[in-house]
Amino acid sequence: MDWCRVVGLISGTSMDGIDVAVVDLRVRDGAVELLPVRHIDVAYPAELRAMLLEALPPNGCTAERLCRVDTEVGRAFARAAVAAIGADGADLVASLGQTLYHWVDGGTCRGTLQVGQPAWIAEATGLPVVADLRARDVAAGGHGAPLAVVLDRLLLSTPTLSTSDISDAPVAALNLGGIANVTVLAPGSPAVAFDTGPANALLDTAARLRTGADRDTDGALAARGTVRRDLLDVLLADPYYAAPPPKSTGKEYFHDGHLAAALGRVPAVGDADLLATLVALTAATVADACRAHGVTRVLASGGGVHNPALMTALAAALAPAELTTTAELGVPVDAKEAYLAALLGFLTWQGIPVDAATGAAGPRLLGSITPGATPVRLPDPAAGPVHSLRIVTPVPEQVGGSRARP
Repeated sequence: MDWCRVVGLISGTSMDGIDVAVVDLRVRDGAVELLPVRHIDVAYPAELRAMLLEALPPNGCTAERLCRVDTEVGRAFARAAVAAIGADGADLVASLGQTLYHWVDGGTCRGTLQVGQPAWIAEATGLPVVADLRARDVAAGGHGAPLAVVLDRLLLSTPTLSTSDISDAPVAALNLGGIANVTVLAPGSPAVAFDTGPANALLDTAARLRTGADRDTDGALAARGTVRRDLLDVLLADPYYAAPPPKSTGKEYFHDGHLAAALGRVPAVGDADLLATLVALTAATVADACRAHGVTRVLASGGGVHNPALMTALAAALAPAELTTTAELGVPVDAKEAYLAALLGFLTWQGIPVDAATGAAGPRLLGSITPGATPVRLPDPAAGPVHSLRIVTPVPEQVGGSRARP
């Protein structure tokens, strides 16, 4: 199979900007080979981030506001894609969009909404765009999130020197975005993937409410605080944590109203103590989820990896399980979700259904395709399923597909 250059786009639940990865992908002997080309982060304009935050529950969102948000996020994604592609060209764009609402009722996901109209991306790049990647999994009975299992399962199934012991005991891939999610792989068992609860969502909310800043940079305020056990106990009593997987959640659940309700049940909590307690909440809920599956090693990624207070608390809560990062496997911690978007779009383009392990009735081709400047011509479907993912470091002689390397 020829190389295909794919641009992966996503903005996570922290809503601070767009992660973009440009990668070359191909299937060879049942393995997906991924050659990183570049990865960039593009911050949202301040007005667009404010518009997104205002559209989140418990705020109201009119049809007018939804239209504006969908359009402006689509235009921002288009600009980010063009900037990342540069003069090299590409073959395909895959967008996971910006999740605005994830509808879970009684443990069942009823629907999910990602904004970022792909027509703007197709118009700006001239490339076909695979988008709306979560909805089919939901329609098939799954949660549509976390989809990271698709990348995690392939990556952790690839024997390497640094991961030679992974097959001997359960291992978890952990993403620390606005919401924390894990993929658990155990020998002889199907993958399990679910959201454990908030990672940065409540931390960022508390920082904004108490300090006016978007976040507690480097966990500095949390590091000065003391965990308030009374508040932590109230937070941990939420039924979400005890619910069995598959399960998913988002900012429509863990928002400022959720935090205010918990604070209303305990005496006044100082700023630093509040942040320290929320760090402890994330650490405890992630560790409990991993411990329930016998995990002995955790490979973390996402923005939360840059919070020393959170990583220190996680390491202590997970012990004796080992905490490391996906960088050890050749996947930069800030690029993993953009790699995931690219991989998902590529698999759909190649006609390879995926099992997202989120409760769906079976493997599905994910997403919808928006044509680019020319008619869509899909390649012949791949001969069979893929079983592993290999990160390629040496640059092959020819990469990038027909548009990238005419």
